[in-house]
Formats: sequence, C-alpha cells, structure tokens
Amino acid sequence: MAAKKPTVLAAGRKETELQPALLRDPALLLVSDWQMARYISLLLCRVQQRLESQIMVNPGIQGLTADSLTRVQDQTALSLGGPRDYAVAREAEVFAMTEALKFQDSIPEVAATSLVGVIAKLEMIVGADRDIGDPTDFPWPHIASVLRDLKAIAGGLPVGRRSRERTRSDIAKHWESAVKLVAALKEESAAEHLIQSASAIKFPSRGLS
Repeated sequence: MAAKKPTVLAAGRKETELQPALLRDPALLLVSDWQMARYISLLLCRVQQRLESQIMVNPGIQGLTADSLTRVQDQTALSLGGPRDYAVAREAEVFAMTEALKFQDSIPEVAATSLVGVIAKLEMIVGADRDIGDPTDFPWPHIASVLRDLKAIAGGLPVGRRSRERTRSDIAKHWESAVKLVAALKEESAAEHLIQSASAIKFPSRGLS
C-alpha cells in the first residue's frame, strides 16, 4: 500500500480542511492561536495609532459613549477619542502581543506529530525574527532556508478563515483587561495624590523668618 501524502489542502475549497490526524497536531493548533494573537495585536495597534493621531489633532477631544467597544469589535468607522481611550488601546495591544509571545515561548514544550507541524513551529520561530537585533545574522537566514526546503517538500501551512466571533471575543477580552488596568492605575495615582495632599496639610512647610 502506498504511503499517504502529507497533503492538507483540499483543492478548490474556499476554506481549509485539515486531515483528522493533522487537526490533532498540537503544533498546528499552537500556530493557529499564535497567528490569531498577532492579528489581534495588529488590529489594536491600528486603533491606537488612529487615537494617537486624533489626540495630536485635537488634544481636547471628548471621551466616548458606552458603545465604544462595539465599534472596535466591528472594526467599522472607529471614532474613538480621548486620552483614556488611547491608554486603553495601548494597553490592550500590549496584552495581545504578550499573549502571542507566550505562544512563542511554549514552542519547546509542544511536540509536532507531523511534518506540517514541524513547518508550523519553524514558521513561528522565523516569524519572530523581527524582534531580533539583527535577523540577517546566523542562524536566522539558515533557519529560514530550512523552512523553505520543508515547504518545497511537504507544502505550506493550511490557511483558514479567521472567525469573526473569535476576533470580537479576543478584542473584547484584551480591551476589558486594559480598561481595568487603566482604571487601577488612575485610582493608584489619585490615592498617591490624596496622600501627598494630606501630608502637605498635616506638615505645612514653614517659611524662613
């Protein structure tokens, strides 16, 4: 009996379908989560950049109504504004990127069960070279060459459609975490200011006679 080819793409299909054995490959599941985390961080980065531009144009812009998060999730006509929203977007992006980095850090603990899974792990490693001081130095070009060889032999990774529901859910998760963080930092700042004010009242500075 001839060995089965490691083909993971169904020709002519709009959506990628993984063979059952490959679907259970932990490395493929890991790279899927990693790609989604990077995609979410890119969306939030764009929101942050738009907010930053708005603040630069109009520093006195007013805050938002309660439907701000919905507009971010729908990615339509983002009309966010105000320093607070910028701070939230910035922290949400950090949360998303941190999640992507955690997926990268877990590569050594994940064992690929297929050749395509090995390609998936290498894709993540090569994809992280933008964070390296000099990605043209050894061993990054060499790892990239190995990845190209493997793709030529076994084919590339399956590319599926991103779930709109997953995108909205992940953005909401990071946005809500960022809102809590910004609120906590604001409360901490207010508490420090209150303590400083109380100390100034209790121990007023005395002028020199």
